[in-house]
Amino acid sequence: MAKQALFDLERQFAFYGAYHSDPINVLIHTLFVWPLLFTSLLLFQFTPPFFHLPFHLADSGTLPLNFAFVFALVYALFYVLMDRKAGSLAALLCFLCWIGSRALALRLGFPLAWKVVLAAQLFCWTFQFIGHGVFEKRAPALLDNLFQAFLMAPFFVLLEALNFIGYEPYPGFHANVHAKIEADRKEWQASKQKKSL
Repeated sequence: MAKQALFDLERQFAFYGAYHSDPINVLIHTLFVWPLLFTSLLLFQFTPPFFHLPFHLADSGTLPLNFAFVFALVYALFYVLMDRKAGSLAALLCFLCWIGSRALALRLGFPLAWKVVLAAQLFCWTFQFIGHGVFEKRAPALLDNLFQAFLMAPFFVLLEALNFIGYEPYPGFHANVHAKIEADRKEWQASKQKKSL
């Protein structure tokens, strides 16, 4: 049952959507979630490799299978298990981020890369907290479900973007998610009112 809930796209997306209903907050997340993933991979590129792939990229040597690879692989597999079509696109983006972060890591070297990562992470997180505090007026999802917030966020902003071009994982998905989001937001509002009394 717990396993099914973990891969229940509708349930997971409704959880995420309940914290991201303001259009400006959604836009902020769309712009800044994937850079957070990319810069995390950039930092993980400096972890020791488990082994090297014999595949060579121009000026980047072999591709090491290190924590950056494991991180990208876990995200990619999880997304494909959630939804084959959109998940496959998300998996491709994860691996492009992995390859791109490897190339950038080699170009920058650790002494500069960690500073770039720190600046990018601070910048992106600041905007996300502004999105929640100023526009959404609700604490981020990571305060209630750290796993869901970190693992699922890149996939959900991709699904939000695909929704604009009419993609729906299955008929009725968006209607079901919308109903669950509305129920969650009403429950949250009621809880908020009780606390203020």
